[in-house]
Amino acid sequence: MRNLDRIELLKEYCKEEPENPFNFYALALEYRDFEKPEAAKLFNYVIGNFPNYLPVFFPAAHFFHEEGELQKAKKLFESGIALAFLLKDEKAKKELANAYQNFLLDTE
Repeated sequence: MRNLDRIELLKEYCKEEPENPFNFYALALEYRDFEKPEAAKLFNYVIGNFPNYLPVFFPAAHFFHEEGELQKAKKLFESGIALAFLLKDEKAKKELANAYQNFLLDTE
């Protein structure tokens, strides 16, 4: 399936299932390499409306780091680690903590 086909399909899913954070998250992932303002908007939407959706924190933090929004990236890493701790998701906590350490080394 081509990228544009996936985007159109995900847009439909977002309309049909606005309570499902995965659809907005997946759409943000599709946009992140070529439509950065739309990706940022979607990442922010998921984080703001579905604050317990753990999968969004890792790619969103990396996205905002790459975009030079370092304070936002830092906050996302920290929030994701805290959420993973609350949800008792050890794998996500370790992945986020390692990525956060790399982020801190990269931004010092």
